[in-house]
Amino acid sequence: MTAPQSKASAATTHQVESGDTFWLIGKKHGVSVKSLMSTNKKSTPLLFVGEKLVIPQTITPAEKDLLARLVHAEAKGESYAGKVAVASVVLNRVDSKLFPNDIKSVIYQKDQGYYAFSPVQDGAINEPADAQSKEAVQEALAFRGMGNHSLYFYNPKTAKSTWITSREVTVRIGNHVFAK
Repeated sequence: MTAPQSKASAATTHQVESGDTFWLIGKKHGVSVKSLMSTNKKSTPLLFVGEKLVIPQTITPAEKDLLARLVHAEAKGESYAGKVAVASVVLNRVDSKLFPNDIKSVIYQKDQGYYAFSPVQDGAINEPADAQSKEAVQEALAFRGMGNHSLYFYNPKTAKSTWITSREVTVRIGNHVFAK
């Protein structure tokens, strides 16, 4: 009798099924398409039914939850695309040399006595994430490294910093302006 597989080890491979794409697999597992293709030594998006892909673990479940809670607090009332963009900003910061290199450190980063994200300051980060925020995180993880590399976002109606408004705008989604 063999021991049952843990969730962590069960999620390390994915058997390709009809209709699967790297995008769908990446979104399902919360892994970037680039990382998925690289780990499996793929240079084209061609997949074969029955093929087994290794799913690299890029962030922990606790990091996903923290990121989803931030998205929920920062992007309440925003569109799904806006929620994905907020999660992408955090991931872009993790990947940037200008910021800490893990999700928790980016989210809890302080600059001149202020947290980078207001939900950390006001405690809204502690509220549970809704399903759409969790889904937005999965999509942002799949999209990681493929966007416009926004490092900041702000609401122009409430932003008090003139510095943030001097940044190069990458996209506007709902009430948020994204910039780098």
